[in-house]
Amino acid sequence: MAPRSAILNVMTAAALKAGKSVMRDFGELDKLQVSRKSIANFATNADKKSEKILHQELSKARPGFSFLMEESGEVAGSDPTQRFVIDPIDGTHNFMHAIPYFCVAIAYEKRLNNGTFETQAGVIFDPVHNELFCAELYQGATLNDQRLAVSGRTEMDSCMIASMISHSSTHAARVNEILSAHHVSIRASGSTALDLAYIAAGRYDGGCFVSYKHWDIAAGRLLVREAGGKITSREDEANKLLFLSNPHIHAKLASALAAM
Repeated sequence: MAPRSAILNVMTAAALKAGKSVMRDFGELDKLQVSRKSIANFATNADKKSEKILHQELSKARPGFSFLMEESGEVAGSDPTQRFVIDPIDGTHNFMHAIPYFCVAIAYEKRLNNGTFETQAGVIFDPVHNELFCAELYQGATLNDQRLAVSGRTEMDSCMIASMISHSSTHAARVNEILSAHHVSIRASGSTALDLAYIAAGRYDGGCFVSYKHWDIAAGRLLVREAGGKITSREDEANKLLFLSNPHIHAKLASALAAM
């Protein structure tokens, strides 16, 4: 495995620092009064604190870059062709309920000639389990510096697929209905970014997601690609769908979801 690039080292250092802050806050949850408002406010503050750390650390290392962040939205830099995409705590509801399945996610993107952005590097840090997932375009993906590869399962009924439950979208329920009809095991874990990292690591065989935001998927999608996975996305707002998997079941997933 080639050594990390300078930009990936910058992203890794920022993610690790933010992850420490998130874990400190996670450790304070049991001291809060058990009220919906106090815990929600605490989680929001933890989210903002993590985002501030990430913005400060990345801006210090790359002062001209622009940002797209979950809490603060778009922040223009002097260089609009390069940006960081930040999700300071992906899995906030898990965090609020003291469920140890959440992560810090950062993607580095470059704007292409057609105006779209392409992810060049991605970092997903799971501070609970101290797992650092990294990927660079055309350089592969790693977990704690060990190379990753997607799973090798070939039959749908032996696969575990990450999905999601969205109260605002009937598409999520339809996806799960379709997957259930193919006898796959479905997991809705509450952190899309970490689900994508798990697909890259071969823990999940694939994933189907609707109603996602760009910061949910920017880093993880590259991880899956660089770990040998296949990706199909439909970005129209009326029927937004992203599904990823190992190459053996991708055509079967595509066929199953063709009606979506």
